[in-house]
Amino acid sequence: MTISNPDYFTQTDTAGNPSTRQEVRCAVRFPIALPVVLSTSNGDVPARTRNISANGALFELDQRIPSGIEIRFSLRMPGSVLGTAHDVLVHCAGRVVRCSLSQHLYIAAATIDEYQFVEQ
Repeated sequence: MTISNPDYFTQTDTAGNPSTRQEVRCAVRFPIALPVVLSTSNGDVPARTRNISANGALFELDQRIPSGIEIRFSLRMPGSVLGTAHDVLVHCAGRVVRCSLSQHLYIAAATIDEYQFVEQ
């Protein structure tokens, strides 16, 4: 099953004033550290998730990754997090929206535009 995601939706105040629009997250984020390899057009980049949702992920990396670059990665989500009897392998595709240096690691935020659960 492949699922496509909207990134975010916007919300206005009670008067519908568009100048006060703000970004609202559509999915719950899970604080979970999982090793992943981000596949990009520039090669593979080892990383670790800091948190993940159906719409995006935050990664820790040893090197900078350019904003806007498309990424693909797979991860095994623990059944205990998903509420399933077994871990679930998920293939994801998205793009990096920002990357910055934080102390000694780079932190990259990425959207997840599509994901696919792999039957095992």
